[in-house]
Amino acid sequence: MIIIFENEIIRIEAEESEIPWLKIFTQEPYKEMSHVPPDVRQEIYTMLDEIEKQMLTYYKPEKINICSFGNYLPEVHWHIMARFKEDSFFPESMWGKKQREGNLSLPSFKIFCRNLIEKL
Repeated sequence: MIIIFENEIIRIEAEESEIPWLKIFTQEPYKEMSHVPPDVRQEIYTMLDEIEKQMLTYYKPEKINICSFGNYLPEVHWHIMARFKEDSFFPESMWGKKQREGNLSLPSFKIFCRNLIEKL
C-alpha cells in the first residue's frame, strides 16, 4: 500500500497493478455509504470526479471503472481504475477471469500521481 494523498477526511492509495488503479478510503472506518456524513461523502465524490478526469486526460483509457465492494475489507472505500482493451482482464473486472497476458505501454504512473496531487 502506497498512500499518495491524505487529509483529515480521506486518503488515496495506489494499488500495485498493470493498470492505473487508485483507492479512496475514509479516515474514519464507516461500514456503509449511508453511514458516511454528507461532508465526507462530498469529499469522496469530488475526489472520484477529479481522479477520473485526470486518468481520462493522461492515459486515454478505453473505460474508467469505479466501484465499491468492501466484502473483504468491510469499510467504505472506492476503486478507480483506467481500463484498456490490452490489459489482462478486459472486458472482465480486475477480479474476474484473466483473458490474456497484458500488453500495455503506459505513461508513468509516478508522474500521473504527482500531477494528480498538484490538482487536489
